[in-house]
Amino acid sequence: MGLSRLDVLYRRLLLTKLFIQGWGKPEDLKRIFEFRKIIGDRERCKDLVPKDYPVYIDKTDDQVDCQIHDGFFISPLEHLVPGILPPEAVKARFQFIVPKKWQRNRPVCIHLAGTGDHFFWRRRTLMARPMIKETGMASLLLENPYYGYRKPKDQLRSSLKNVSDLFVMGGALILESAVLLHWLEGEGYWPLGMTGISMGGYMASLAVTNWPKPIPLIPCLSWSTASSVFTTGVLSKAINWRELEKQYAVNSVYEEEIIQLLEYCGADSFKMGQDLVKNSPGSLGSLEHLLGLAGDEGTSVGQYSRAGGEAEAGRGLLIGGDPGEGRAGARLDQLFLSVNSSGRSLDSLPRSLHAHNTLHAKNTGSGKGCRPSLQRESLSFMKGVMDECTHMANFSVPVDPSVIIVVQAKEDAYIPRSGVLSLQEIWPGCEIRYLNGGHISAYLFKQNLFRPSTMPSTDSSRNIPTSTSHGSI
Repeated sequence: MGLSRLDVLYRRLLLTKLFIQGWGKPEDLKRIFEFRKIIGDRERCKDLVPKDYPVYIDKTDDQVDCQIHDGFFISPLEHLVPGILPPEAVKARFQFIVPKKWQRNRPVCIHLAGTGDHFFWRRRTLMARPMIKETGMASLLLENPYYGYRKPKDQLRSSLKNVSDLFVMGGALILESAVLLHWLEGEGYWPLGMTGISMGGYMASLAVTNWPKPIPLIPCLSWSTASSVFTTGVLSKAINWRELEKQYAVNSVYEEEIIQLLEYCGADSFKMGQDLVKNSPGSLGSLEHLLGLAGDEGTSVGQYSRAGGEAEAGRGLLIGGDPGEGRAGARLDQLFLSVNSSGRSLDSLPRSLHAHNTLHAKNTGSGKGCRPSLQRESLSFMKGVMDECTHMANFSVPVDPSVIIVVQAKEDAYIPRSGVLSLQEIWPGCEIRYLNGGHISAYLFKQNLFRPSTMPSTDSSRNIPTSTSHGSI
């Protein structure tokens, strides 16, 4: 399946950069990784958020069709990892939109915000109010940290300043979702479910891994890890790689200490590459062969998916690779930068050629003082830290995956699915549905198709069909 041209064009039109200040403070990354070990295990963190955690409603607005309650609470992350949130994000804000008249039970769906979805207007207009009209279901809209009322004053729009900010956002939303689920249960609302589009779908997935009961989940336009989003998807073009490479080269703590804290070692992890290189003398040759396949327009998605794990893993030259293997290293750069769901390159060849030329310069004695594998190491480090904090395989499996429906766009260039574990491998029994088109077209023009999936039946505790078919919508 090819990539959506609209996705690629839309990203090119946006000039904002991500992670302009770099990786984040090394001490913050260390604290986040240690906390991830706790929230990644549902049993270890089941008592982190008390059932009676204080939640406040400070405003109610009567509308013709609904009541809109504005509320807030202090993010539990501020108590558990003090100072990790920016001051503006400590107070979690939400909007609770309820029908004037309930039909039978009192069902509520929590909606988490996608990238760029500040405040509540978009979710309230496109999802919450139509859902009240069509099914009588209430919606609770939680404001993401770093967005809307919770956006740091020096942050430009939705552009997170540090890589670590994304991990802080995820940890906060897991705990804040638990606060709201406990509160809704205590207030007698039932059944409960969660959803979100793009990043919102991903964050909702993280939250559900932590909830100790079966709960319907519909993540739309998201997948199993954010690592591919920021290393091989079109968003990788928006990253300030120059600053990330500079910090990685100057501060040895990333390579010498933080890498030692990374634990994710699934079949698609960057750690597997280290074993591959150690144990397979022919691994470099096989990777060069894979590179040839990646550039072959005749390669099918299935072929590339089977090879993707090896391709991603083979980047195990990644940290501290032998600079003498310049040709293979440059080919690995090219392979890593070109992975996408169609097998065609998202990044231009000159970047890989530059890596090759830099390696060649060192091998011939020129370019003294430069670090030839820096680009490859920075990309690999990005994959490592992203997988550590965002890969669903690094979190508990939801209590009942059969009440999960994943909605995907077939030609999504923002969320590459090749070379990473699928959600069905991680959550056996969940259902995958496919939309025609790409990420942007689905987000802009197919919100009405997300709503029926998000509306569980209110006469059953299971709420969502349990079919595991792969139908298209």
